[in-house]
Amino acid sequence: MRGVRAARLVAAVVLPAELAVAVCLMAGVRIPGAALAGAEAAVLSAFVLEAVVFGRLWRAERRVGAGRRAAMSAALRTVVPVTVRRLVAHEARALHSLGLWVLRRRHAVPEGASAVPYTGPQTATMYGLVFVSVVETVMLALLIPWPVVHRIVLVLDVYGVLLVLALHAGCVTRPHVVGADGSLRVRYGALFDLRVPAAAIAAVRVERRFPEGGLVRLDPDGVLELAVGGQTTVTVELTAPLGFVRPLGGRGQAVAVRFHADDPRAAVAALTRGRTAPSTIPDPPG
Repeated sequence: MRGVRAARLVAAVVLPAELAVAVCLMAGVRIPGAALAGAEAAVLSAFVLEAVVFGRLWRAERRVGAGRRAAMSAALRTVVPVTVRRLVAHEARALHSLGLWVLRRRHAVPEGASAVPYTGPQTATMYGLVFVSVVETVMLALLIPWPVVHRIVLVLDVYGVLLVLALHAGCVTRPHVVGADGSLRVRYGALFDLRVPAAAIAAVRVERRFPEGGLVRLDPDGVLELAVGGQTTVTVELTAPLGFVRPLGGRGQAVAVRFHADDPRAAVAALTRGRTAPSTIPDPPG
């Protein structure tokens, strides 16, 4: 257990420090040779520790009968904290969404399904944030007199602008999805994804609300609220509590879901149509 704790500490502390060193190098900062060598030695030691702990966990999983891939996944889940794994996964999916946005493609909207956009209330805010970030980058480039600080800030600012664009691109390319069978997939970019089977939906209606709190909020009555621009427009009542995963890995149970749709009436109509459509499966012969 001590080895696992040490490996988790390494993943949470040493690796971000290595990222900071990489940012400095990308910015053209000259790091003294002794400091760079010390940092690389620390990172190398960290990777050795990670490899040793990972190998022990992998062998333990294999001894109890797990396959190679399953043993590797179990060892990875044990060594790397869930928050770190999810943050890295969110960022990778957001950058992938940026590529889809450039190519004008959408993620996981199958044929026969209805895409439900939800970016309307936040589009102006996102572009405003990008504009402010670009202006800040230019102003800091003019005001900061120290070349080293200027280069570091420039790299961080450019990457920050890229991430804001990637966040918005994730919302554009990953809309809510209403399946042909009346199922529902509620998403917020690369951060949140909840699948609601058609059989789990008891009722659906247009209902505009303005909840307080963060992006994903579970109110005291067990209603999951996924607000965009501080509002939700569709309420889905469930037949039974449904589990969901928060962006950083926390879990909860919801008895109803409220989310935003740019055209809530069309979303409700698609859900109702899918759930009430007659089955296309022929009856068995008598």
